[in-house]
Amino acid sequence: MVPHVSSPSQLAVDSDSGSSKNQTESPFYSFKVANSAGKLIDIANYKGKVVLVVNVASLCGFTPQYKDLETLYQKYKDRGFEILAFPCNQFGSQEPEDEDKIVVYCQRNFGVTFPIMQKLDVNGYFEAPIYTWLKNEKRGVVGFKGLRWNFEKFLVDRSGNVVSRYLSTVPPLEFEDAIVKLLKA
Repeated sequence: MVPHVSSPSQLAVDSDSGSSKNQTESPFYSFKVANSAGKLIDIANYKGKVVLVVNVASLCGFTPQYKDLETLYQKYKDRGFEILAFPCNQFGSQEPEDEDKIVVYCQRNFGVTFPIMQKLDVNGYFEAPIYTWLKNEKRGVVGFKGLRWNFEKFLVDRSGNVVSRYLSTVPPLEFEDAIVKLLKA
């Protein structure tokens, strides 16, 4: 494993607390993460793009959200929209497979073409630094930092600011308008 470097269902957190909007370059672009093949990817490659960061799992009740994520990706990738999916096994051990099997599963069952990254932790002592930063930028329900389950989503604008955080219960198509708005900005 390569080390990581540096209604209620409608709930999204949109406050500006902890935002890095006044900085010349967002810390978002300082992270490097491993893709499913173990190759380090520089998040700076996503400068100028709208990015949805989501923790995923193959055996979760929310796993069908892969279909909606792929729909959004196909619809907007040519306009500067990217999805970074990070498999995580912290919630109910719902992602027990290795990265190769995860990628095959996602492609075969949901036609996924967006990047599946290396499995990581999103909470706790071993959480990936990118998730520490995302959670500090946009807290969840009643100020709770930690992710509550699989398929929690962070929407990042073209400048690297986390503008929204969506609970697992919010299907991706329900915030399509927010993505479009950021793509037009």
